[in-house]
Amino acid sequence: MQNTQQQSYDIPLHDIKTIVEVPEYSLYYLLVIGVVGMVVLIAIVYFIYRFLNNKNQYNERKEHFKILNSVDLEDTKKTAYAISLYGATFKDDGERQKGMYNNLLERLEVYKYKKDVQKFDKETLSYVELYKGMIDV
Repeated sequence: MQNTQQQSYDIPLHDIKTIVEVPEYSLYYLLVIGVVGMVVLIAIVYFIYRFLNNKNQYNERKEHFKILNSVDLEDTKKTAYAISLYGATFKDDGERQKGMYNNLLERLEVYKYKKDVQKFDKETLSYVELYKGMIDV
């Protein structure tokens, strides 16, 4: 007496929804965040490297400016040569600097090519100081 009933799996369910596939993108989100994080980290390391590398780099303009400011104005002949040499670094900054440099060279010619030279006159000293003040490093 076996009462075998066959169950039907196709029973209509009234209040229960069917299984829906939920799209899962969390792996992609993780990969994108990881790649962006690595790019940002590499960029930060690169900029720190460039900053440290440029900090120790030789700057010709800065060094020549230091030399021009430390020139001994009492030793007229050496000073005339030094101003001519190191001042040429800054002559191409603009028309005003070029004109001032050429004017200064004309005034320094008197002190260069002689065995014994006089001290700088006040006008030449003022031109030297004015040229130093025009320099932008």
